[in-house]
Amino acid sequence: MNIALVLRNSDTGGDPDFIAMRNRLEQNGVNTEIITEPIAKGSFDFVLSVGGDGTMLSAVSLVRDSGVPIVGVNFGHLGFLTTMDAEATVTLADDLREGRYAVEHRTLLQFSALDAKLPESCALNEVSLHRQIDAPMLRTRVFVDDRYVATYSADGLIVATPTGSTAYSMSCGGPILTPDSGCFAITPICAHSLTLRPIIVPDTAAITLITEPSGGSSFCLSADSRHTMLPTGTTVSLRRAGFTVGIVRMRGQDFFSAIHEKLSWDA
Repeated sequence: MNIALVLRNSDTGGDPDFIAMRNRLEQNGVNTEIITEPIAKGSFDFVLSVGGDGTMLSAVSLVRDSGVPIVGVNFGHLGFLTTMDAEATVTLADDLREGRYAVEHRTLLQFSALDAKLPESCALNEVSLHRQIDAPMLRTRVFVDDRYVATYSADGLIVATPTGSTAYSMSCGGPILTPDSGCFAITPICAHSLTLRPIIVPDTAAITLITEPSGGSSFCLSADSRHTMLPTGTTVSLRRAGFTVGIVRMRGQDFFSAIHEKLSWDA
């Protein structure tokens, strides 16, 4: 079995828990390799993301459409995606070999900006638009399948996948979506009108965002925390990507158990 390792940062490689985990895998006949570049189809059996949810997003950018599933080990904090801790990896090699896991196929957002070259084109969590710090607000016209929805006057706007619904969108009052819900959430960031609320649209829809000049000449487009400055008036197009990313859930793990644990719903 060949497993690629994606680390939170360079310090993780010297973490005693990481070293112990890697040694256990090697002793159980697993070949491991730390990667920092995109992988090809069939190059690995699994990718092990070692860190927090931010590391998982980095792993997704390396896996893309290779079809290699990602296992998340939480060396971070909140960890909605990386629900396995270091201690739980004691039986990881055997669990993977014997199929004691399930793969959740997560939807991604594919996006583009008219007349702009972007360093990345897909996002697992969300794509968001933000006003400049010195601009009073960002006005964004929203269209779904070419039908006008509303003009959001706000600090910004988020389009979140089900995976990203527990991230930035949730902190801005957006709904929590189950991974298999088949929809996207459009959530304003500090809307200037209480009547402008989050809206859920099917993930088969084409979403178009057009920013309007309102005190700023540019705005920031963020995709899973990767940022690009664009001129106001740019048209941003979003739709469901043509591939999914497989996230491994070990036995005893599921979306609702993660919600209960991370959000203390049973407290």
